[in-house]
Order: sequence, then structure tokens, then C-alpha cells
Amino acid sequence: MNISLTTKVNQNYLKVKEGFNADLFKALNPPFPPVKLLRFDGSAKGDLVSLELNFIFFKQVWTSEITADHLDDAEYYFIDEGIKLPFFLKKWRHKHRILLDGNDKAKIIDEISFSSPNLLLDYLLYPFLYVQFSMRKPVYQKVFSDKN
Repeated sequence: MNISLTTKVNQNYLKVKEGFNADLFKALNPPFPPVKLLRFDGSAKGDLVSLELNFIFFKQVWTSEITADHLDDAEYYFIDEGIKLPFFLKKWRHKHRILLDGNDKAKIIDEISFSSPNLLLDYLLYPFLYVQFSMRKPVYQKVFSDKN
């Protein structure tokens, strides 16, 4: 399944790129499940990001590796792919794109593809994940406002 969400922000794409750090990662965490950041190397190829999801009665570790990153005159992106996933996911790929959108504006695009152990669960996870990632939009807009 695929999800794509675009958020316009009021900062240059290179400033937004610099803001993709552990603090932003923590700010983007949804209210449920609570997430504990275990490791954050960065967003360059070969870096690892590991977190613990707390579902109250059990916890799941999720570790992703940054498998690609790229910067040019109009775009920066990096891709994280799950290498240790919660039991309800079989595959995870998230391309984080930051595009130049005028001198002091950018678009942040989250392109997510995932699969679970079965198709029915894919359809059940889709709205949950869509809402989780939609909740990032106001955080992006606040963190990357022209006042910061």
C-alpha cells in the first residue's frame, strides 16, 4: 500500500533539510503509541534509526536503515527502510522529500509504502497510518515557519 502526503512550509528547503534531526523526530511522534527514541544516527545513507513503540501491554522495536540520500539544486531526500519491524508490518519504505518551492518556501513530501503479513491487515493499517502521518503536517508547519 502507498501513502503520499505533501506539506508546504515557509522555509527554504536547505534550512528544512538541516531541521530533520532527532528533535524533529521526537516532535513528530504521535500520541499513540508512545514512542521512545532508542537510536538516531541521522539521515545519511547507512545511518540507523531505532525506536520502541509502547502499546501498553507490549512493546515493539522498529529499526530502519537510511538506504539512500540525495541533494541537488531543487530537492533533498532520504529513504528509510525497515530492517526490524513490528509484527504487524512485513515491509516499510519511507521516502522523505524536501523540494524547493520558491526562495523561502519548501514542500515536504512523505512517500510511504508498506505491507503487512496479509492484505486485510494492509487495509486496516492504511487509515491508521494515514492519520498518524497527517498529524505531522501542523508540526512541520510550526517547526518550519518563517518565524523560526
